[in-house]
Amino acid sequence: MNSFTTIFLIALTVSFSVQFWLAKRHADYVAKHRSAVPEAFKETVSLEAHQKAADYTLEKSRLGDIDSIIGVVLLLVMTLGGGINWAFEFWTATVQSPLIAGLAAVASVFLVMTAVELPSSIYQTFVIEEKFGFNKSTPSQFIKDQLLQLVLVAVIGMPLLALILWVMDSIGPLWWLWAWGILISFSLLMSWLYPTMIAPLFNKFTPMEEGSLKARIQGLLARCGFSSNGIFIMDGSKRSGHGNAYFTGLGNNKRIVFFDTLVNSLDDEELEAILAHELGHFKCKHAIKMLVANAVMTLISFAVLGWLIDQPWFYNGLGVAQPSPAAALLLFMLVSSSFTFFIQPIIAFFQRKFEFEADNFASNNAKAEKLISALVKLFEENASTLTPDPLYSAFHYSHPPAAIRIANLESQIRPA
Repeated sequence: MNSFTTIFLIALTVSFSVQFWLAKRHADYVAKHRSAVPEAFKETVSLEAHQKAADYTLEKSRLGDIDSIIGVVLLLVMTLGGGINWAFEFWTATVQSPLIAGLAAVASVFLVMTAVELPSSIYQTFVIEEKFGFNKSTPSQFIKDQLLQLVLVAVIGMPLLALILWVMDSIGPLWWLWAWGILISFSLLMSWLYPTMIAPLFNKFTPMEEGSLKARIQGLLARCGFSSNGIFIMDGSKRSGHGNAYFTGLGNNKRIVFFDTLVNSLDDEELEAILAHELGHFKCKHAIKMLVANAVMTLISFAVLGWLIDQPWFYNGLGVAQPSPAAALLLFMLVSSSFTFFIQPIIAFFQRKFEFEADNFASNNAKAEKLISALVKLFEENASTLTPDPLYSAFHYSHPPAAIRIANLESQIRPA
C-alpha cells in the first residue's frame, strides 16, 4: 500500500460511480418515457414495439449494473487482494523460464476473469435474449463458440503476448516503441486475414445470388468507385434475431457482409441505402482515421507503460511484490480504464460525427427516405430504445440517438 494505491482507489471509485449514476439516469429516463411513442415515430412504431424496446433496455441495464459491481470486486481481488501477486509467485516457483512463467500468470488471470464473466454471458443469451425473442443459439452452439474463442486466443494471442513480453525484457529502453510496432502490424494483418480465415470459423458466408438486389448493389458500388472481394450473406440467424451489415477486411481482401436476418426484413432499396451508409464510412476515410487514432492512443499507452515498468510504487501500489514485464503489462491493462474513463465521451462524439457524415453520403447516393424506413425497421426489430437519456448517450452511444439521426436524414430528403 502506498500513495498510488490511494490514487487508484479514487480513480476507480469516481469512474465506477459516474458509470453507475449514468446507467441509473438512463434506466429512469427510458422507464419514464415507456408509456408513449415519441412524436417523431408515432406513425411508424407501435406502442407495443416501443414498450418492448424499453423493457429490453431496462433488462440489459440491470444486468449491466450487476456486471459492473462484479467487475470492480474482481479487479480489487486481483490487485489489492493479491490475486495477481499469487499467480506470479506460483508460476515463478513452478516454471524455470521467466518468460513462460509470466505468460502463464497472465493467461491464468484472464482465464479466471473469463470464467467469472461467463454466467453473465449465459444469462444475457439464454434469459434476456430468449425472453425478447432474439436468441437463436443453442447450448451446444454457445459452448462451441466459447471453446473456439479460447483456442484462437491460445493459438494467436499467446504467441503475440510472448513476443511482446520478450521485447519488453530484451530490447532495452525503447522496447515500448518496438512493442507498439509489433501490435499495430499484427492488428493490420488480422484485419486483412479476418474475412477469409477467422470469420468463417464462426459463420457461413454465402455469395449473394444473382438478381435485382445484387445488380442494385453492384450499381451503387460502381457509382461510388468501391471495389470489394465479394458480397456475402452471413447466417447470423443461427445465433440471433438481430440484423446488421458491415464491411470487413483491408486492401484487396475487403468484403461486404449482410446478415440473413437483415436481408429478410428490408426491401432492395432499403438494403441499398444501408450499404450506401457503410460506403460513406469508407469514402469519408473513417476506418483510416480510427486506425490512426487507435495507433496514436496505443503508442501513448505503451510510452506510459515504458515509464511505469521501472517504478516500484506502481507494482507495490497494486498489490504485486515482484516487478516483471508481464506483471507491468497485466496491471496496466486492468487498471488503465479507471484513469481513461472520461476520454470515452470524446471518442463517442467523433463516432457519432462519423455516423452523420455516412448518413449524409448515403442520402446523396441512395434515397434518404429509404434509409429512414430501414433504420426505423431496425430500431423496432432490434428493440433499440427510442428514448435514451441524453447524457448517457453522450458518454456511451457510438451512433446518434434515433430521433436526432432521423431528423438529420429528413433534412437531406430532396424534393421530388
